Amino acid sequence: MNNQAHRIVRITAILGLILMNVGQSATSDDAIILDRIIAIVDEDVILQSELDARTARIKAQLASTDSPLPPEPVLVSQVLERLILENLQLNMGYRGGIRIGDEQLNEAMQRIAVRNNLSLMEFQQALAADGMSYAEMREEIRREMVIGHVQQSMVNSRLTISEQEIENFLESEVGQTVTADEYRVSHILIALAENPSRDQIANARDDAQALVDELGQGTDFAGLAAARSAGQKALTGGDLGWRKVVQMPTIFADVVPAMSPGDIHGPIKSGSGYHIIKLMEIRGAVAEGQVEQTEVRHVLIQPSEIRSEQEAMELADLLREEALNGKAFDEIARLHSEDPGSALSGGDLGWSAAGLFVPEFEDQMHRSEIGVISPVFRSEHGYHFLEVTGRRIEDFSKEFKRQQAENYIRNQRFDEELQVWAREAREDAFVEIRM
Repeated sequence: MNNQAHRIVRITAILGLILMNVGQSATSDDAIILDRIIAIVDEDVILQSELDARTARIKAQLASTDSPLPPEPVLVSQVLERLILENLQLNMGYRGGIRIGDEQLNEAMQRIAVRNNLSLMEFQQALAADGMSYAEMREEIRREMVIGHVQQSMVNSRLTISEQEIENFLESEVGQTVTADEYRVSHILIALAENPSRDQIANARDDAQALVDELGQGTDFAGLAAARSAGQKALTGGDLGWRKVVQMPTIFADVVPAMSPGDIHGPIKSGSGYHIIKLMEIRGAVAEGQVEQTEVRHVLIQPSEIRSEQEAMELADLLREEALNGKAFDEIARLHSEDPGSALSGGDLGWSAAGLFVPEFEDQMHRSEIGVISPVFRSEHGYHFLEVTGRRIEDFSKEFKRQQAENYIRNQRFDEELQVWAREAREDAFVEIRM
């Protein structure tokens, strides 16, 4: 609903209430007031019924957590102030063209249900049990999403983070912890007694080495951990979860950063026994900052009103044969390719990361060897053949860490700046309270 329509609906409702009151006052000395305007906020209004409903909901929430209730006048004043700020932000959003479509709203409702371990039907039933309809909840979430967009837009535009601030943060102890990579490690422990004999130590070491050999032959790590490990996480396959290096035991922290996903290391001796670890995954700058890129060129032939599917495929096959027989690939592309973005540059698509092209093209590109012209294949765009001319790993880990740092600083400042912005917006607005 746009801002104009939103105001029309509210004004129509208010006029209806006024007319009902007028009709009643003509027939009765004691007119019944069904609703009344409690505050005017710029071009919008807040009704007594809205204030009462929100106050009742907050009372119920506080009661459910056994939180003490403030005095009634204080609570009502706080709730009214919250409604005023919400209306200001909603109207900013409507004027700015922010719209939350039904599909987007449905996805949000589904996420809320999943977070509460409920199906959508169970979620609706839970709302009904709390005295709130699903339709009311949808509109409440729609309002919150509009307000969230407004806050992100307005507050982020006020936050300026300098390059020097980012550098200082990255050099700080907090910055190094925040931007540190995380590792998911699995673990097997062959335990030792408290005061083991030499034979017990030797036997434990041999057992651990035998397990390492089994793992090297392809035995499942999780299954072996569940069957043989004395570690606390044995029954979950030895999975220690995601940890930064500073959160790991020293004996692991010394070796994990040098490992790649899938690597197995051990046996590692400690006072408790012999350990075997497997690095399952990495996330953070090391993993996400290393981007595999492919340099590729292609020729595209498209079916059309004057060229059938069969004719397009046959032409692509013919041109591929010319390339295989020694005709320059770039010349074929310039003369025949129907991809306007690459034909003039000899079919060259440059360096690209995964996910840029349609699935059929991506699949063929990743399966192709460098310098080998692919078979003709079909995508939604037509018939292609391609040649991979290079592959490389680009290191964007520094850029990734800088982005992490900027996001952290921005999030730290967001709430404080939000309060300042909201106060300024409140002061600049026309608000008339009719308590």
